[in-house]
Amino acid sequence: MAAPREVPERRPFGRRFLTDPARLFQHNAWDNVEWSEEQEASARSKVQENSSQLLPQDKQEEYEVNAKRYWDDFYKIHENGFFKDRHWLFTEFPELAPNRNSSQNGDSVHEFSNKEESNNEGLGSCENGHCPLETKSENQLNLIKSTPKIRTEVAAQKYSELNHSDGDYPGSSASYRILEVGCGAGNTVFPILQTNNDPGLFVYCCDFSTTAVDLVQNNAEYDSSRCFAFVHDLCDDQSPFPMPHESLDVVILIFVLSAIHPEKMHCIVSRLSRLLKPGGMILLRDYGRYDLAQLRFKKGQCLSDNFYVRGDGTRVYFFTQDELDDLFTTAGLEKIQNLVDRRLQVNRGKQMTMYRVWIQCKYRKPAAPQL
Repeated sequence: MAAPREVPERRPFGRRFLTDPARLFQHNAWDNVEWSEEQEASARSKVQENSSQLLPQDKQEEYEVNAKRYWDDFYKIHENGFFKDRHWLFTEFPELAPNRNSSQNGDSVHEFSNKEESNNEGLGSCENGHCPLETKSENQLNLIKSTPKIRTEVAAQKYSELNHSDGDYPGSSASYRILEVGCGAGNTVFPILQTNNDPGLFVYCCDFSTTAVDLVQNNAEYDSSRCFAFVHDLCDDQSPFPMPHESLDVVILIFVLSAIHPEKMHCIVSRLSRLLKPGGMILLRDYGRYDLAQLRFKKGQCLSDNFYVRGDGTRVYFFTQDELDDLFTTAGLEKIQNLVDRRLQVNRGKQMTMYRVWIQCKYRKPAAPQL
């Protein structure tokens, strides 16, 4: 008999539970859908099947060595039309909103906004792990191609030469600093800049892909007085950050840690934790074990346990809560939140259902001891 699963409590806002199966197709999505033992066993069986054949080691090394090229190619093809703005950001992560609260909700995962849900009408597909219901939508960013292109190479050289000890770095005068790692086309950064008018706010954002950072820098909403976008390879511990240790209030990791080789995750989380001020937080949302994206992989796409390569060469890992807890606590952070968000997405037109599994975490750097 499986142990009872801990069911996260949710606040009343947007509460939508499927208590009557006859009402399944009355809404686009249902919250906190518990799986039966049979459903979980079926998912486990599918993962065992699609991971029974691993890619040869030389192919695995090729995907690791060329990871940057695959992501550059992805953004050259999709630009900012693949990822949608995350309207749920300030519900799930009030730390990013103007009236931030340091005693944020550590025990709840909230309903996504109705605006978000209205964009999820179509079931779509999770082709090769890129799931449209999580990432694809109408082009909601206003990319202005005529804006003079900022050379990311020049920006990288500039900040690498700064003397952090003199306090001479982008955002050094800010009172609240946020870093988003894996910013893509800016679908988290720009909602923060548009919503949070705190004069003390400064937002950093970085991505592995030069193409992605170019998209951010050339967006009409990019304001270099409030934001600094830069190319950064998380897996290279010699790659510089533009800010010193213990200077950040928040680090955001949204569907990015899963793109990294599992053997490198511990080192990366430790590096990021050193950037946090005492009391600063890492906010994460990423793929959970047995998410539909994992179940749809075919044989021959598995690299190692729960780690896959998509058809476009990008990679994705599917986490458990315990794995993420180990990553963050080993880096010296304390748990505020670590919850599974299970949602049942519904396509009412096609009378189809899709089960999504995401994990949301908040981990805090302990405050400095009182003298």
